[in-house]
Amino acid sequence: MKVINFMGQRWVAVAFSVLLLLASIGSLSVRGLNWGLDFTGGTLVEVHYSDTAPLQEIRDTLATGGFAGAVVVSFGTDRDVLIRLPQGYSDKDGARLLEQLESAYGGSVELRRIEFVGPQVGEELREQGGLAMLMALGLVMLYVAFRFQFKFSMGAVVALAHDVLITLGFFSISGIEFDLTVLAALLAVIGYSLNDTIVVSDRIRENFRKIRKAEPIHVINVSLSETLARTLVTSFTTLLVLVALAVFGGEMIFGFAVALLVGVVIGTYSSIYVAANSLLMLGISKEDLLIPVKEGAEQDDLMP
Repeated sequence: MKVINFMGQRWVAVAFSVLLLLASIGSLSVRGLNWGLDFTGGTLVEVHYSDTAPLQEIRDTLATGGFAGAVVVSFGTDRDVLIRLPQGYSDKDGARLLEQLESAYGGSVELRRIEFVGPQVGEELREQGGLAMLMALGLVMLYVAFRFQFKFSMGAVVALAHDVLITLGFFSISGIEFDLTVLAALLAVIGYSLNDTIVVSDRIRENFRKIRKAEPIHVINVSLSETLARTLVTSFTTLLVLVALAVFGGEMIFGFAVALLVGVVIGTYSSIYVAANSLLMLGISKEDLLIPVKEGAEQDDLMP
């Protein structure tokens, strides 16, 4: 097997990661996120048309009818429409909205549901979502420390925080709406990236015990080379599904698919360069991973 010198470019990878993190943190500080209705509060209206719903005409009708900022998307079939009104409207505006749609369409428009999300609920969702991500990172750190070693847990958490921040930065820079589906995708990214990191860490631990006379950089290069094919095949097949979801899944799950696309790409990169590079920076060595010998075990081995 050809051993690829991944760690030979580790400082280039560090510079690239720092650049991405600075851009992400800077955008989050200045622009923030384009919070969706789930977090800001507002009104959600679902209507059903007797024939194919003209989305652009609906948007124009609502814009001229006093419903500024309304977001109109297909929901399920081409006859079902989901309308999101920003904060400032109430569920009482649903009847007026339905009248405008019926008069502009000329056919049958059926009101399916109206849901109102208050700003207090949206603020609670933001807090709970942030706590959920922090709790996930904390549990990951405990799990990896218990299964491997503390330095591995630090590397895993650094890689996961790296992935989450860059994904959030992408949404801040692009202005794509951040709703509950995107938050769910971020938690999925944590799980996906952790899976890659665990596979790499397991191989690094195994090779540190097998190749005892090699330098840590060589051991990590060997481990990454051995897991490269598995990592690339898994990421490629996952990306195929996510691209299909982003292109053909409709606007309802577009943010979810995009968040996973960015997260899988960054997670694959971080499992190779960020997690392994963190181990080198923390001074990982074979002494950290040697199985301790119980007192008296050596004497027992010498017994006939």
